[in-house]
Amino acid sequence: MSTRKRRHFTAEQKVAMVRRHLLEQVPVSDLSDEYGISPTVFYRWQKQLFEKGAAAYRRDSDPTLPLTRRIRQLEGKLATKNEVIAELMEAQIQQKKALGGV
Repeated sequence: MSTRKRRHFTAEQKVAMVRRHLLEQVPVSDLSDEYGISPTVFYRWQKQLFEKGAAAYRRDSDPTLPLTRRIRQLEGKLATKNEVIAELMEAQIQQKKALGGV
């Protein structure tokens, strides 16, 4: 049984390791030894970086997009509410006129 403690790396640390390999030509075996990770883990990080890296260039990767969607949703609800209120007020006015109140 291994008593080795599992290490956790931040996203920035993972990117820095992949960058060192790609730009500085540091061998994966050296990085693995230096950081105490297996080459398989390194290659998984590299794959994830390449697969998700395209998101940085997508227009829909805007961090404010969920907020913008929520604002549109709430504006739609508000417009519907205003329409209902206008219809109810119109019905009330028509009823008052029919009863001779206005």
